[in-house]
Amino acid sequence: MIRTRKTEPLTWIVGHAPDRKSVPERFVPATVPGAVQLDMARAEGYPDYNRADNYRRMTWMEDRFFTYRAEFDAPGLGQDRQLWFVSKGIDYRYEIRLNDTLLLAREGMFAPVEIDLTPHLHPRNRLEILLFPVPKRAGMPDDRTQASASVKPAVGYGWDWHPRLVPLGIWDETGLQIRRRSHLREVDVVYTLDDDLSGADLRIESRGTECGECRGVWELFDDRGRCAARAEGAVGQPLAARLENPRLWWTHDHGEPALYTSRYTLRDAAGCDLECVEERIGFRRIRLVMNEGAWSEPAGFPKTRSAAPAQVELNGRRIFAKGSNWVCPELFPGTVDAARYETLIGIAAETHFNMLRSWGGGIVNKDAFFECCDRRGIMVWQEFPLSCNCYPDDPEYLAVLEREAAAIIRRLRRHPSLAVWCGGNELFNNWSGMTDQSLPLRLLNALCYRLSPEIPFNATSPLNGMAHGHYLFRWQGKDVFRMMNGSRFTAYTEFGIPGISPREVLEGIIPAEELFPPRPGTAWEEHHAFGAWDGDPSTWLGLPTLARYFPPAETLDELIAQSSLLQGEGYKAVFEEARRQKPYCSMALNWCFDEPWPAAANNSLVAYPAVLKPAIAEVRRACRPLCASARFARFDWKEDETFEAEVWILNDVFARTGPFVVTVTLRAGRAEERILRWESPSVEPNHNTAGPTARFRLPAWDTDRFGVELSVEGHPEMNACYTLMYRRSPRKRRCTSMNVTE
Repeated sequence: MIRTRKTEPLTWIVGHAPDRKSVPERFVPATVPGAVQLDMARAEGYPDYNRADNYRRMTWMEDRFFTYRAEFDAPGLGQDRQLWFVSKGIDYRYEIRLNDTLLLAREGMFAPVEIDLTPHLHPRNRLEILLFPVPKRAGMPDDRTQASASVKPAVGYGWDWHPRLVPLGIWDETGLQIRRRSHLREVDVVYTLDDDLSGADLRIESRGTECGECRGVWELFDDRGRCAARAEGAVGQPLAARLENPRLWWTHDHGEPALYTSRYTLRDAAGCDLECVEERIGFRRIRLVMNEGAWSEPAGFPKTRSAAPAQVELNGRRIFAKGSNWVCPELFPGTVDAARYETLIGIAAETHFNMLRSWGGGIVNKDAFFECCDRRGIMVWQEFPLSCNCYPDDPEYLAVLEREAAAIIRRLRRHPSLAVWCGGNELFNNWSGMTDQSLPLRLLNALCYRLSPEIPFNATSPLNGMAHGHYLFRWQGKDVFRMMNGSRFTAYTEFGIPGISPREVLEGIIPAEELFPPRPGTAWEEHHAFGAWDGDPSTWLGLPTLARYFPPAETLDELIAQSSLLQGEGYKAVFEEARRQKPYCSMALNWCFDEPWPAAANNSLVAYPAVLKPAIAEVRRACRPLCASARFARFDWKEDETFEAEVWILNDVFARTGPFVVTVTLRAGRAEERILRWESPSVEPNHNTAGPTARFRLPAWDTDRFGVELSVEGHPEMNACYTLMYRRSPRKRRCTSMNVTE
């Protein structure tokens, strides 16, 4: 119950030494929450680690032992009070001592720390936390495989969008708490909704310390402060209550994310209030069910495993999950605060996203992340910190994983935004090598079943039927339009289109003399514009792809505009095509939403720290609950070709809409061609409607691109627009030139 009590911060200093027995020769001020790398960089006067290759100055710290130290006077407690040291997160392996007495030795960054200091207090006290070096699996190269024997996020060891910077330190709220001897340790509200969702049976479970003669009073309040349910009984004994006609928690695009306030009051034998715990809870039923048509696959015998369920059913309603992959918004998670979460999650909601996949290569986010998703009505697909590695079956690793995973589950299960538990990222493949029989995944499944059975569990992503990738506008000779039109998956849980970051970001990370043109071996490469991904050495800048569609850019702004056009149209193509494949397809989550440091080019929609890329405007259009849409065979077209565009109404709204009148217009410079008028029928609830195909032979235009506009009469909020590439016929240009000469 760390989160329910006021925590008094301490004043910390930090120093480092070559081994665990040596005392640091020098201590410097430390910021908590934070990271030892940031404290040392500040003390040494290192330049901004976000710029150029300055981050490399910190890598020497991986193999040092760091000691945090804080001194404090013992407070006057009296016989009824205790002093506790608490921390929501210390990264990664550590020992805690008070006045040279070892109180705790532990590995892991997610299990909270709660230590009663009272028996060990002196008038003046020294608290020390010894951090061990970054964990590295022996014999592995300097990449993410070094993280494969620890429950530490692998991303810090280096990724195609993340430099190698492995955080260490106190990364979440930490300090001292004064508690009564009789106090609460845990309060959980568990509920079961009626089949028709008209009521809920509630079970309130509590654990306390020295609460033998105490009683608990639990109350549930609605958003107007009215008491909707109440129960009372002995601490430690489950309480039962009933809630009639609960207001359900919905994603923001399907209703209101209704929240109630749960209040548990601890009272002594005389009826005096000792402690009060308040938390926000929501009522909803969430399931993963089979996608429509998935039971028929495989079609032949012998019948075996079908595509894994990927259809989200929220409160009995099958909804299309639109969203993105969330990564920690900072290289050092200790620096992320509630305001940062609010800003980024607000952007996600404005983009019509209703799900964020909290990726298994990164951290499990702080409480403020989930609290914001609860309020904003965004579901969270939460992965455990396993990614792209073969994690071992050995008992030592499993013991750490069990403690860490259990702490994660207990902390997050109360949030209505929590929609899916997932063992980790990309574990069932040839570069990870795990299977259903791998003990870490069997353990995680068992823990989720025991501690949070109401939330679905996936072993990993992707599973049978789901797709990850591709991550480029063009791949193996096909553009994103052709790739998506030929795809058929139940869920697209990762896909990406790269784009250059806005100028304001680039100017902050790349020296002026290197800004343009981009070249390998410069800060552009340090920030992942070149050689970032082994699938293509030109990633993520993609100069060969840009050269295919555009003339050479003469300025940086022109290059950014070209890249932004491809990213916007590419992402729009994927999201809209995934929606067109409904109901067999039920999910589209792009890679990725945000980034932890400023990349020069990346698949992200939001550049560091919260700078919108132009492409996010196109994604917002593609994810509107109700909109017109066009389906194209490819991105580039030629003079004299017969251009084709299938016209659709995409509808995720659970209401009958329409009919509509849709007009398709082509625009090229000043030229305008109206090529189709479609009077659509009424659109059924949560169903798309396919219309006719517009066809038009492309004339000679003096341009390299043209626009396609879909206008819906009386409903401008449904309009759609696209930019496609156009090429003049070389032969016809030569003939025209000869005629002029004559």
